Amino acid sequence: MRRIARLATGIMAGLLAGCAPVATEASSPPAPGPDAAPDRSAAMRDLLDYVRGQRSTGFLVVRGGRTLVEENWPAPDDRTFSIFLYGKTASGALLEDVASQQKSFIAVLVAVAVDKGLIDVDRPVGDYLGAGWSKASPAQERQIRVINILQMNSGLDEKFGYVAPPGTQFFYNTAVYAVSKRILTAASKLPLDQLTRDWLTVPAGMAETAWRERPAALADVGNATGLVTSPRDTARFGQMILNGGVAEDGTRIVSKTELNAMFERSPTNPAYGRLWWLNGGAYAVRATEGRRAGPLIPAAPADLVGAFGFLDRRLYVVPSLDLVVVRTGADAPDDDFDQQLWLRLMRVIG
Repeated sequence: MRRIARLATGIMAGLLAGCAPVATEASSPPAPGPDAAPDRSAAMRDLLDYVRGQRSTGFLVVRGGRTLVEENWPAPDDRTFSIFLYGKTASGALLEDVASQQKSFIAVLVAVAVDKGLIDVDRPVGDYLGAGWSKASPAQERQIRVINILQMNSGLDEKFGYVAPPGTQFFYNTAVYAVSKRILTAASKLPLDQLTRDWLTVPAGMAETAWRERPAALADVGNATGLVTSPRDTARFGQMILNGGVAEDGTRIVSKTELNAMFERSPTNPAYGRLWWLNGGAYAVRATEGRRAGPLIPAAPADLVGAFGFLDRRLYVVPSLDLVVVRTGADAPDDDFDQQLWLRLMRVIG
C-alpha cells in the first residue's frame, strides 16, 4: 500500500492542480474543474476502473471541500437494484433508496432532538411509545433504553422477542432500529418528512433527499420507509459531519457534543457507535458476520466513520484526511470491497 513520498506528493499535486472550485448553486457541492480526476495517474485509473467494475452507479470524492472525483454510471441490469431506483437528478446521477445508510441520518435527527430537549437517550423507550411496544415482559421492556436501539444492543430479536438483557449483545436489527423513527415522531409531534426537512435537509442544502414508502418487495425487512437521495446530497451530509455539525452556509445543525456522542464506541461492538460504523477498533462485528479481530477496514485511517447500506452503499467520512467519499450502486462482486477500495484510494490521496 505504501508509495514513496515523491510519488504520493506528485499524485496529490496533480489532483489539486486540476480541482479549482467552479461557481455553482448554493445547494451544490463544489464542482470539479475540467481536469478533475485526470487519467494521467495510473493510481487514479486503477481506482476508477475498480469502482466502476464493482457495479457502481456513483462515486464522489471530496477533500478539503473540493470535489476531486465525481463519476456517474448507468444503472446495472439487476432486478434487486431496480427496487431501490427512483429516477435521476438534473445532473444525471441516480436517485436511490440508500438502504441502511438511512440509519446514520436518523442518528443525526435523534441527536438534534436531544439538543432540543425532546429526547433523552437514557430513558426507556416506553416513555415515548408507551408500554407494549415489544414482546418482552413489562419488566424486561422497561429496561430497554433509547440508547440500546441506537447501539443495536436492545436484547430483542427481529420479531421483538426478548433474548438477552439490553446492553449485553450486539445484534444488527433493522426491524428494532425502525422504532427510532417512531420515537422521533412521538417526541417531536412532527411527521418524519417534516422534521427531516426542518432539522436536516433544508438547512444542509440537501434538495434531492426525501423519505419514500417502500414497495411490497421490501416489506419483510421491518422498515417501511426508505431514504431516497443522491451522491451529491450524501456528500453534503458527510461534509456537515466533517464540519463538526455545521452546514456549508454556516448553519449549525447538530451540536458538537451530540455529534461526538454518535461516534462513541458502543460497549458491545467497538466498530459501532450510534447507528454509525467506526473504524480503528480492536475488533469488529459486522452486520452479517461474526466477530473479527482488528479494525473494520484495515487499509483505511483509524478515524474513519461510515454510513453503510445494503448493496454496498457507502459514505465514508475521514477527519484526519478532510475527506468525504460516497459510493452508490448494486451489490459489489468483491466480498472484500471496503478493503480493496481503500487500498486503491490511499494510493491516490497518500
